[in-house]
Amino acid sequence: MPSETEMVEPPLRHVETDVLIPKMMRAKAKERCHQEVKEFTDCCKDSGLGMVLKCRTQNSQLRACLTKYYKDPEFYDMCKQEYLQQKREFQETGIRKSSKTSSKLPTTM
Repeated sequence: MPSETEMVEPPLRHVETDVLIPKMMRAKAKERCHQEVKEFTDCCKDSGLGMVLKCRTQNSQLRACLTKYYKDPEFYDMCKQEYLQQKREFQETGIRKSSKTSSKLPTTM
């Protein structure tokens, strides 16, 4: 049994674990892979319709960078904790945190 000092995490709903937290992860991974995103975007702009062939290298580098974060359990836990903090703040105040990485928080059931 956890002591009083340990925080017991509330159970998460399916939509939170499968949609909202991964959405936060994608946004944060894009921020951390900003150089790869920029290189791929620039390549696509410069290549027009031939981007599928011309931008393979940049696409591979971008996917590798993003996948590194998607598969990292510590990164998932960090995003999960941030999500739970935002959810607690919303439940206490009724005000959503305005941020480009914050997602819509569910109301309490």
